[in-house]
Amino acid sequence: MTTNETTTRMSFEQAMDHSVRPQDDLYRFINGTYLREHEIPADRARDGAFMVLRDLSEQRVRDIITEAAADEHATGEAQQIGDLYASFMAEDRIEALGTGPLQPDLELFTAARDKDALARAMGTLATTGVSGAVPLFVDTDFNDPDRYSIFFWQGGLGLPDESYYREETHAETRSSYVAHVATMLELSGLVTADEAMGAAQRVMNVETSLAAGHWDKVKAREAHLLNNPRTWAEIVDSAPGFAWETWRQALELPEGALDTSIVGMPSFLTHFAAAWEELDVDSLRVWLLWHVVSARAPYLPAAFVEENFDFYGRTLTGQPELRERWKRGVALVEGAMGEAVGRIYVERHFPPDHKARMQELVDNLIEAYRQSITELDWMGEETKQRALEKLAAFTPKIGYPDRWRDYSTLETDPNDLLGNVRRAELFETKRNLAKLGRPMDRDEWFMPPQMVNAYYNPTMNEIVFPAAILQPPFFDIDADDAWNYGGIGAVIGHEIGHGFDDQGSKYDGTGRLHDWWTYEDRAEFEARTKSLIAQYDAFSPGQLDGSHHVNGALTIGENIGDLGGLTIAIKAYDIALRKQGRDGLHDAPVIDGLTGLQRVFYSWGRIWQQKARDAEVIRLLTIDPHSPNEFRCNGVVRNLDSFHEAFDVQPGDGLYLPPEDRVKIW
Repeated sequence: MTTNETTTRMSFEQAMDHSVRPQDDLYRFINGTYLREHEIPADRARDGAFMVLRDLSEQRVRDIITEAAADEHATGEAQQIGDLYASFMAEDRIEALGTGPLQPDLELFTAARDKDALARAMGTLATTGVSGAVPLFVDTDFNDPDRYSIFFWQGGLGLPDESYYREETHAETRSSYVAHVATMLELSGLVTADEAMGAAQRVMNVETSLAAGHWDKVKAREAHLLNNPRTWAEIVDSAPGFAWETWRQALELPEGALDTSIVGMPSFLTHFAAAWEELDVDSLRVWLLWHVVSARAPYLPAAFVEENFDFYGRTLTGQPELRERWKRGVALVEGAMGEAVGRIYVERHFPPDHKARMQELVDNLIEAYRQSITELDWMGEETKQRALEKLAAFTPKIGYPDRWRDYSTLETDPNDLLGNVRRAELFETKRNLAKLGRPMDRDEWFMPPQMVNAYYNPTMNEIVFPAAILQPPFFDIDADDAWNYGGIGAVIGHEIGHGFDDQGSKYDGTGRLHDWWTYEDRAEFEARTKSLIAQYDAFSPGQLDGSHHVNGALTIGENIGDLGGLTIAIKAYDIALRKQGRDGLHDAPVIDGLTGLQRVFYSWGRIWQQKARDAEVIRLLTIDPHSPNEFRCNGVVRNLDSFHEAFDVQPGDGLYLPPEDRVKIW
């Protein structure tokens, strides 16, 4: 056993609770002592396996950034990185400047005495990070995977979700929000103390009006409902009441950029324009000013930073303390120049043999999916063939991009923090808009290598695994295969599985959104997913005493990914064993008294180790498409025959599920 693995296993064993049986609660058997005894650091709302790696990555990135900042002779990207960090760490200068750096934004409102001028201000601000009511982004066209299009989305809210404006359970949060807005507006000098609460209530009234037109989280994840190609004329005609042309000109879009766009939520545009026409100018002005102040608050004097954190940190997530300044400075640099930092990170912390071993795992996972699809008893041959064609077209990306992003035109100044933020936002806006009309860049990554995460991109049919997640407990090049297949193998399987979840399955192998299923197979697939939705609807996090439940419809895509991911990881482990000359899973080596399957499930339970504050759990139940980690672990294994076999799970055990109730999809 390697030193790295020994350290990982020691902390793993200390986290276990042997008073709990895996047959009753695998999650607490693996993590029970951790859940009971671990104290969440004061500067975060949750902690766990992912955060341990994020802390490690953050510290490594800090070393890269501070080295650049300390080099007086640095040039190019190193100088830019140093400038960004230095500007954020210059606390005395930031305090001395006060609200002065806000003036370029506020000047947009000096002459904004009518709605046309406000529409122009909203368009201009959108290019530097204040998105307003109608956020735009550039992505692969749903209907033509070789074409970039602009997408219209719904926005304009300061609370996490439209449900916060209407549900009684969020009434206290709404009151706290109004008080927060009032404090921030007063701090900014935009209103007097006597005017602050009235102005904040105007903001709440505007946002409540906009929220009434928002699609809820479940509807807003339905890909086919979001696929609404519109010409510019159709957009304008469908939503009278807003100065669309004035707004468009302020955005300074390339010629023809909006000739045909994808409108995610058409009814929201209509609703927004009607609200804009109905609301008074003063209310719209103070609402937009509030969003300027809120967006810029992290880069203003300490009073703004603390008040911003008090609401968005303490109130919404239960996090007691603001993160140290250096951590926030690192986040700023990574947000602006993630790949420039990532290039150095990879050179230092991602050995080439890790990528080769990961490719082997990916190959086995894809083969496992191929075998599983071929053997499905509920899917017809026509749909199977198309599913196999999609699987064969998957593109895996491991570790880091083949081509690094060019930041040479980004202007930075070590003495101008908010200016750096605006220029970085504008740089990213222009970089994305420049894609329009150009060939598809299939080498682009949407996460930097130092990010502890992974993703599936349906419009490019690709699975992406940044370098920073390819470490214990997810991946250990020296570990026994069972641990790797229960960890990163299940993560790989999860991301591939997104290509076949309730939404990803609507895209074909080229990334085009269209229905490639037979009617009968789609109906059977949806029947199985409904059973999984019902299972998760019944789950309530143990720490909340049944007061809140999982939203099975919101989390179904990730739940399918988890279920398919672990199912296929086990099959891939079997393939790996056979390649080694063994007779599959039943011939796996027994190590430390554990069978191969048991080690897979131990590893699975370990990667979901997490402890969160009550407020954060409640917030995530409202907005997060992922289930709480205890159900990402237990909710999956209870559906697997292999889990029942590995631990001899019997009727009466906590995780026993009768065979006829076990959901099997992939």
